[in-house]
Order: sequence, then structure tokens, then C-alpha cells
Amino acid sequence: MRHGHGRCGGMHMGPGRWGDRHGGHGGWGRERGGGRGRRRMFDGGELRLVLLKLIADDARHGYDLIREIEDLTGGAYAPSPGVVYPTLTLLGDMGLIEEQAAEGTRKKFAITDAGRAHLDENVEEVAALMARLAQVGEMRERTDGAPIRRAMGNLRQVLQHRLTRDDVGVETLLDVAAIIDEAAQKIERLK
Repeated sequence: MRHGHGRCGGMHMGPGRWGDRHGGHGGWGRERGGGRGRRRMFDGGELRLVLLKLIADDARHGYDLIREIEDLTGGAYAPSPGVVYPTLTLLGDMGLIEEQAAEGTRKKFAITDAGRAHLDENVEEVAALMARLAQVGEMRERTDGAPIRRAMGNLRQVLQHRLTRDDVGVETLLDVAAIIDEAAQKIERLK
């Protein structure tokens, strides 16, 4: 299932730390509408290298870069235009990319010789960053299956129906919490 940029927003996670404390992608979040306490996917220098690598692979528009990163992560992460476009401006100012003639109003960017040299100087870091994107995509594929989405939707509906009744007391809330905790523990122990 692919999400648009408005839904994935500028989701970010910390460099080299994703999934370390929250298991899997529990710490992932959205920059728009709920990004409190979320970690970043890349720091500024890392995002510059990722964008530069993608532009080296093929001259692209800013929006194409956002979509490509989203595709690489299986829809789990899409940098916001508010992060990508200033980074492209910086890469241009650094002489690492340049605008190409393009159809319409979109600016298409291509890598320069200086950009290729910069990638060559950082080849190991670039490979690690691209592997991180691929790993996020693989994790998303494993954890975002249709049966899991259906079951989570079912749980949400049951909770909304049961907990909005007038006769729900503290004891019922504690019982529901205990059931959810027990299910979480059973899932955690699965091999």
C-alpha cells in the first residue's frame, strides 16, 4: 500500500538508531500531525548524500526524489518537500548538482563532476544509507501485511464500540488494558 506525501509527511528517524529502542518501526512517526518525540531518518548531511546518489543514478525533479525515497522504503518514509527543496538548493550552491533543461516548470537536477567526486569520497557512507532505506522497506513489507492491518482495524473498532458505552468503568478499562498487554507479550514471544 503506497501512501501519498501528505500521509507519510516528512517522517524521520535517527541516523543509525532506527528501531533500537522501540523494536522494529515503533519509533517511526510523521513530521506533520503527530511528530512529537520522533527520531529523524537522516541528518542533513546524510540526506544530501542520499539525494546526490539518486540524482547520480538519474537526473530528477525534487518531487521524483521524494517519490523514489518513498518507493525504496515501501511507503514507510517520504521526506517532506520542506526538507528536500532546501537541500537541493544547498547541493546546487555547493556545485554538486546543476539544473538541466526540463519540460514544464519543474526543475530537473543532474550531478556535476564535483558531485561525483563527493560521492566517491563518501562511497561507504552512501552504501550504508542506501542499505538503511532498503532495510526500512523490507521491515515495512514484513510488518504491514493485509492480515495485520485487518486485525488492527478490527481491534480499533471493537475498542471504540466497547469503550464508548455508558457503563464502562475503571475495572473494564483495566481489564481491556490487561488483555492488550497479554496479547503484546504473546506476540513478543513468537519465534
